[in-house]
Amino acid sequence: MDRRAYRGSDPYGPRRTEEPDPRRQFDQFEASSLFCPRCKKAVPVRKRLLLVLPEGERYEYLCSLCSSSIGRKMEEARKKIQLIVTG
Repeated sequence: MDRRAYRGSDPYGPRRTEEPDPRRQFDQFEASSLFCPRCKKAVPVRKRLLLVLPEGERYEYLCSLCSSSIGRKMEEARKKIQLIVTG
């Protein structure tokens, strides 16, 4: 097959025409290592769930060497929780 036949066209199908939203580019950013002030170096981290709130979930990053807390993250809820109050 002649390679020139594909020049100017995409052999794998149509290209995406809409641009991705730059504000959502790092929507679910995850830390793999952070600086630990106790160990005085960048270390791998473990992510631990702290709270489940109506606004979202709060996580804590722990040093994998000394288990000290070195960061927090709030993941906003994708669906809004509707509270039903009876009584």
